Amino acid sequence: MLGRVQQHLEAIYGIRCELRVSDFLVDEEVARRLGGGRAGEELLLSEENGELGLALYIPREVLARLSVYESSPTGAVLEVELGGYCELAEGVSHVLYLTHAAAHSRTVSLLELEAQAEVDKFATCVLLRWSEGLRWGLELSSRLFERVSFRPGLSEPERWRYLEANRLARAYCRRLLRLVAAGSVERFLTELRYSYRLGAEAKLRYLAG
Repeated sequence: MLGRVQQHLEAIYGIRCELRVSDFLVDEEVARRLGGGRAGEELLLSEENGELGLALYIPREVLARLSVYESSPTGAVLEVELGGYCELAEGVSHVLYLTHAAAHSRTVSLLELEAQAEVDKFATCVLLRWSEGLRWGLELSSRLFERVSFRPGLSEPERWRYLEANRLARAYCRRLLRLVAAGSVERFLTELRYSYRLGAEAKLRYLAG
């Protein structure tokens, strides 16, 4: 499933990552040694001698649930495993966006990384069920941006970052819904690709509208 999500996001944004996200996947034991593995998807970063190291942790139970649908159409998976699929998509988004920025020698803030992941979850899920149009887009927007909760134990800066990423992505995806309503997949993709290539404060201002 990781490979399918990576291929889909690469197609959406017109990018190509030579690295496979699955190669960065670590289990809970390794994640804990790296300072993570608390709960849910985590991107674990380190930098040494100018080189960036990264690892991706996704809970074993999430991977196990999704593995049952490995041969199912991805759009159908969203009916029963939207949460698990979005957790997987968030991890893939983090790796792709970070490596894309590194390839262009651009720094990335944690807020930018989180906001882009929120947009990516919305974009991939909308496109997987594009034929359902605005009805699905509105339902998805509500589930991703309004009916949300945050894991306990977050620090104040972490909680602020997740709340702000949610706010920025919600504002941007509301604008994307106009393109869903118009049924214009070409304009939808063009818009996503434009915003993806913005960086730093310019991206955050653009998402906020």
